[in-house]
Amino acid sequence: MKSLVCTEPSRFKMQEIEAPIAGEGQVLVKIKSCGLCGSDIHAFRGKQLFFSYPRVFGHELGAEVAAVGPGAEGLAVGDAVSILPYISCGKCIACRKGRPNCCMNISVLGVHEDGGMCEYLALPADYAVKAPGLSWDQLALVECMAIGAHAVNRAKPVPGEWALVIGAGPIGLGAMAFARLAGAKVIAMDIDQARLDFAQKHLGAEKTLNAGKDPATALAKLTDGENAPFVFDATGSQASMEKAIEYLSHAGRLVYIGHFPGSFSLADGEFHKRETTLMGSRNATKADFAQVIAAMASGGLKVEPLITHRAELGEMPDCIEDWLSPGSGLIKGVITI
Repeated sequence: MKSLVCTEPSRFKMQEIEAPIAGEGQVLVKIKSCGLCGSDIHAFRGKQLFFSYPRVFGHELGAEVAAVGPGAEGLAVGDAVSILPYISCGKCIACRKGRPNCCMNISVLGVHEDGGMCEYLALPADYAVKAPGLSWDQLALVECMAIGAHAVNRAKPVPGEWALVIGAGPIGLGAMAFARLAGAKVIAMDIDQARLDFAQKHLGAEKTLNAGKDPATALAKLTDGENAPFVFDATGSQASMEKAIEYLSHAGRLVYIGHFPGSFSLADGEFHKRETTLMGSRNATKADFAQVIAAMASGGLKVEPLITHRAELGEMPDCIEDWLSPGSGLIKGVITI
């Protein structure tokens, strides 16, 4: 079975590995499409927080059920599925509280264990989410959109109020989409004007702020000096994460979606005077996947414009540097298996 392995930072290599089989309670899926995630890029560069080498990348997956193992229920050969890549223990305090996305013993496909940049993958049947009628492209983008949806579901933005999303990469774009679907008025912030224009054209951002052009003054003007009641930081940048509280209204909610391998600090006076509600948002749940799939199926969420780059699996060792080069225009790359 062909697989794409990251053997060390900045090196992909095609390898032949033994094909898996569906064990007890598992399904075997044929991978059809795989999105290249920001965390994959960080890992490729040697800057991923929870990563070790060698590793088969790939956790944004569209697949077809190829075999159903003993005891596996709810799926049949030929079903189109999106893969929930966060394998949880089911026993720890987070799992007992119904939050397996932050399981104490979590194992994420493509991060803690080998993922789906390969031909076949065996996994517990509960982690293959049926999505009839969606394309392989849509299925590959369910996971990254679900991370944004989960963050929005954590914050529960109020219809008609401002929600500022900092960072117009795929995760931030997903947060924008679901904040809009929740009824919030979305403001996109980024240093890249092309990304901001994209967010306004395709993801429903009502307003945009260029982070390099005094966004605090522009935000204050836009909100009559009150700032945004809901702020989502999807940058994974220390500087941005520390500054994000300055854009938050009093009595507001600040949600960190992105992360980085280090520490950041908040000005205590800014934090306390707002009586800030501070949240982290990690991964997504099966309910978030179902929400994304329903939004795609209804036409309320259109993800096809996000796909700017494509390649076959075997082409990735040669094209990855081009994808990641400045000026490539990469928003989301999809790999066909």
